[in-house]
Amino acid sequence: MKNIVIDVHAHFTPKLLVERFDANAAKFPAVKMMKSDKGVTIQFPDTEPTRPIMPKLLDLGERQAWMDKNGIDHQVIGGWLDSFGYELPAAQGMAWSRYMNDCMWEQFRDERRFSPLATVPLQDGKLAAEVLAEAMERGFAGVMVGTLPRGVLGGNLDDPSLDPFWETASKLKAAVVMHPMFVCGEPRLADYDLVNAIGRLVDSSIAVSRLLFAGHLLKYSGMKFMLSHGGAALPYGLGRLARSHTVQAGKVADPRKGFAAMYFDSCVFDADSLDYLVQKAGVEHVMLGSDAPFPIGDPEPLKVFNDAKLTPAQKQLILSTTAQTIFKVRADAWTRS
Repeated sequence: MKNIVIDVHAHFTPKLLVERFDANAAKFPAVKMMKSDKGVTIQFPDTEPTRPIMPKLLDLGERQAWMDKNGIDHQVIGGWLDSFGYELPAAQGMAWSRYMNDCMWEQFRDERRFSPLATVPLQDGKLAAEVLAEAMERGFAGVMVGTLPRGVLGGNLDDPSLDPFWETASKLKAAVVMHPMFVCGEPRLADYDLVNAIGRLVDSSIAVSRLLFAGHLLKYSGMKFMLSHGGAALPYGLGRLARSHTVQAGKVADPRKGFAAMYFDSCVFDADSLDYLVQKAGVEHVMLGSDAPFPIGDPEPLKVFNDAKLTPAQKQLILSTTAQTIFKVRADAWTRS
């Protein structure tokens, strides 16, 4: 196992996604890509155009410079959730996911500091399972999924139609990173940038609570399920979920058992919050995460470790060892030594 610092929560959009769109557009005719002086936006059925793709999402050189500055050797890197296209008809969604994965793979094939995460057409469980199997066979580090399997149309991750995806993830022992989505469906989030400040945490907390009560973390125990943003409200609210489990007298799965099987990133910003997460989840279930390159992410993700009450051995687990156990980090990952 290599002595490298690994950031397991980061995002990127390959320039190839834009450059090769016109040549591939016939595979997914319901996808529109618009270019203006404000940048590139993408539009899916029944949605408004996405936000313009941030320049930092496209710039690999700037990313590597930021990693050097922060002492990060390697990133497990996922796509941009706005671009996942869960609103597409299933067949087009499959073609779009494959196109995104092709672009990600080619972008990072020879980049030894990055291990890419795949995306799948979550709007269809069988097709999502097929694309996941292809991606894991190809060598992707795992898969990133959003909280709403039909995008702006909603949906739930515990819907029985998605069982083939979860079954395949478990069979392949895949790392599954669940990430909140920009559209949270709550009008009170419209002001103060509350979508980013709190909405995403609410979105994640609801989605993962459903998975816990549905028993997915126990039923599909082969997968390695990671929740971003330090687990949102889950570590603090677990006792309430457990109380609800008791009150419901066996109607739902035990959330404490499901929680024990989960993994979390360290993107919580406060040292005392990180200490609590480690205490609650166990140090072997926490990994370094930055949410780069978004402004709401942590610009100095290792700084929180300075004041945290962690031993050198615990920091080694969080910063390096666990990530190499959970994710299929590329064998030729770059090291400073």
